[in-house]
Amino acid sequence: MPLEILLILVIGGISTIAVILHLSGRSKRADLTLETARAAWLRHFPQDTVHDILLARDGHAALVETETGPGLLWALGADTVGRRLQDYALSETADGLAIRFHDFTAPRVTLTLAPDETPIWQQRLARA
Repeated sequence: MPLEILLILVIGGISTIAVILHLSGRSKRADLTLETARAAWLRHFPQDTVHDILLARDGHAALVETETGPGLLWALGADTVGRRLQDYALSETADGLAIRFHDFTAPRVTLTLAPDETPIWQQRLARA
């Protein structure tokens, strides 16, 4: 098969899959509630016991308190990412907070927070 035809088939196939995923709603960003945040955290860390959850108003991040310490859960596309808050640096941004983890798998996350939420999250994160 000529390379040109193979290239067209590959590009067409990938484009078709992307369109189907988008039209079926699978490209929508995950929205967290208390229940979904708890379930998502336990999916990442099944041995933990969740004591408290602080949700961001936009529903795309949650600060999770467990018996092993605090953790952060955030939406990454239709799924979530969870990290324990052990070794990180916190900085304020125009839209909320930026957290730099000393972890190459998730080096930085930017949380979009309302102006009245930011101090609450900073206070909770300072205790971590």
